[in-house]
Amino acid sequence: MADARAPDLGTLEMTVMEQVWSAGAPVTARDIHHRLKGEQARAYTTVMTTMDRLHKKHLLTRKKSGLAWLYQARLTREGYEQAVAHALAEHIVDEHGELGLAAFVDAVADQALLDRLSKLIAERTRK
Repeated sequence: MADARAPDLGTLEMTVMEQVWSAGAPVTARDIHHRLKGEQARAYTTVMTTMDRLHKKHLLTRKKSGLAWLYQARLTREGYEQAVAHALAEHIVDEHGELGLAAFVDAVADQALLDRLSKLIAERTRK
């Protein structure tokens, strides 16, 4: 993903992404289907459709391997979370301006996080 935007994911999409990330190597829909156990278990075709949807959302890359597709995450889990956080923060500031910013700062109750926020602001200001 070239920009910082991250699509919203449903519960099953997030479950599949977590399995892809934990696999750490290219996987097929069948691989993910086998990894989903218990309450997370889904029909193979549901997993296949979900992975295709994640590919269309630009979260998975894929290449053909025989009759199957091999999928791999475009972003690490950390990269995805960073993109989601960035999009959310951007939305809050765009929609609510200074009030959104103030609410964001007020929501940070941990002094260590406030100190880190101050350092990040100072770093951005220098750039």
